[in-house]
Amino acid sequence: MKKWIVSAILLLTVGVLAACGGGSGGGNEKKITVGASAVPHAEILEHVKGKLKEQGVDMEIRVFDDYVLPNTALEEKQLDANYFQTTPYLDEFNKKHNTHIKALDGIHLEPMGLYPGKEKAAEPKNGAVIAIPDDVSNGARALKLIETKGWIKLTPGKELNSLTKQDIVENPHNIKIQEMQASMLPRAVNEVDYAVINGNYAMEGGLTFDQALAMEKKDSEAAKTFANILAVKEGDENREEIKKLIQVLKSEDVKKFIDEKYKGAVIPVF
Repeated sequence: MKKWIVSAILLLTVGVLAACGGGSGGGNEKKITVGASAVPHAEILEHVKGKLKEQGVDMEIRVFDDYVLPNTALEEKQLDANYFQTTPYLDEFNKKHNTHIKALDGIHLEPMGLYPGKEKAAEPKNGAVIAIPDDVSNGARALKLIETKGWIKLTPGKELNSLTKQDIVENPHNIKIQEMQASMLPRAVNEVDYAVINGNYAMEGGLTFDQALAMEKKDSEAAKTFANILAVKEGDENREEIKKLIQVLKSEDVKKFIDEKYKGAVIPVF
């Protein structure tokens, strides 16, 4: 008889714990997994993780070191969202890979910088090699930045995110453009004369924006076009957990965090 009573109590206890989420946050807590580049995206997400938890959403942050896997993982529903890319990059990715990923709100801009490599001079030598990202949108940004330096001229009037090296119409220094994977550029910068590097990869590679010979400006065309966004699989745009994540990301607290931590190397756009 006593054994029966003990068993009944144990079963009742297990049932209560299950109903309450095992005693670790309550039955209403939701879990999401968000893919991100290490710097600054994962750091920003880590900063808001506690605030999101207070709103009943437990977030796991999964760090990626390239621009392809976080989208393929999102498409395959291994992630609930990702935070690493720009809308033009995503649009091109969806076309190329037949994926169905939706851009949501812009959070910040990482100004792209023109960094010295083997050459340190403010004017390039004849035939200088400049490495740029090999994807369409970041490559276009890089070419535009080189143009703002006065080293080349591009096809006038063409949309920024469609520019390629074939649009170089004036090249007085006979600059050679070398395209490579964006994540490789910080490691390759000393093997070329100059390199145009995305802000997150520059920071990961130990480069600082004051080393750059030129940087994208806050009021530039690039800033309006290439804000880093939160993205989800199509159909997940209205999930309550995602809305809460956007809300905490677009807070004054995050704006202050970005300004103080990155000191101009990352710029909030909300």
